[in-house]
Amino acid sequence: MSAWIDRDETLRLLGVKPQTLYAYVSRKLLTALPDPADPRRSLYSRSEVEGLVKHRRRGRGAAEVAEGAISWGDAILPTSISSVAGGRLYYRGRDAVVLARTATLEAAAALLWDVAELPEVGQPLGFDGDLPPIEAAMSMLAAAACRSDPTRGRAAVSLLEESAKLLRSVAAALGAELSAGADIAAGFARRWNRDPAAERAMRMALVLMADHELNASAFAARVAASTGAPLAAAALSGFAALLGPSHGGATRRVRALVDEAAFKGPRRAVRERLARGDALPGFGHPLYPDIDPRAAALLAQLPLPDLLEELSSEAVDATGIRPDIDFATVAVACTYDLPRDAPIQMFAAARMAGWLAHAMEQASTGRLIRPRARYVGPALDRS
Repeated sequence: MSAWIDRDETLRLLGVKPQTLYAYVSRKLLTALPDPADPRRSLYSRSEVEGLVKHRRRGRGAAEVAEGAISWGDAILPTSISSVAGGRLYYRGRDAVVLARTATLEAAAALLWDVAELPEVGQPLGFDGDLPPIEAAMSMLAAAACRSDPTRGRAAVSLLEESAKLLRSVAAALGAELSAGADIAAGFARRWNRDPAAERAMRMALVLMADHELNASAFAARVAASTGAPLAAAALSGFAALLGPSHGGATRRVRALVDEAAFKGPRRAVRERLARGDALPGFGHPLYPDIDPRAAALLAQLPLPDLLEELSSEAVDATGIRPDIDFATVAVACTYDLPRDAPIQMFAAARMAGWLAHAMEQASTGRLIRPRARYVGPALDRS
């Protein structure tokens, strides 16, 4: 019996969809190697697959169940803000894709914050224009966090007013040229590309990225808010988490893959990545068994460049996994010749709406988020 099995056999034994298999490999639960007969295909360790099957069949203790819930596991925290269900994303019960066809980021923020419309704000907070946009936005939030009042004990209207100001201020620091009556998408278009089609694509992208349930950055924001920290501190916590290559920083990894495809050709770029056992950034999402609906909606609006069309086709043919929102936002940037870091700048501007929603919701509970650790170190010296 071979120590390595193909994808079809692996899927049969595990009883999962290709997207779940991809997630197992990404989380290092399974080892994948290129198939010598066809480098576009992968082989999987039979012993690891069988071990994973046995592990899933065994009953788990409460501590192990709780540990598993932290990583794409069961829901662990109640929220009224957003939800992923049935392969769709919902903002307070409304389909985010449907909303994104007509809404602005500001309208999405109002929905997430559960208000009819955002409060009027004056001038955005000042920022250091000599810094790169990401640094300018984060340094501005850090300064605001040091000057602002804690969330605990404050009236909801006060938190809403501060949130509206922070949302616009961060967008300005990230590059949006804001003016009275113009939404944030128009501000980015004024700076990067005034083509109405580009502005519409950016507006849709901003709405689709406004929140995504209890993602890593939203959880970081909630943890900070649960201590009573100022809204700016909670948002800064979310921003810090967003920069990681497994979160918003994935857009930079997608751009690197696009660069490889431009230099080597899409087929070779995909095959070499898979031959090295590397995952393809921008493809597949553990919460969506078929396709990320945000990516599907956004890509459908784009006159996609041939390079990205070919790259997507090669990746799907080789892995069976479809593009995610990271690929789609990079596609917007490539289609309309936006700056290289435009995807993560838009991601951060959009996700401010979600971070602030989670911070305000968590602050309203008055509860501290403080899980316990399951110690696995050296034996305790109880002498």
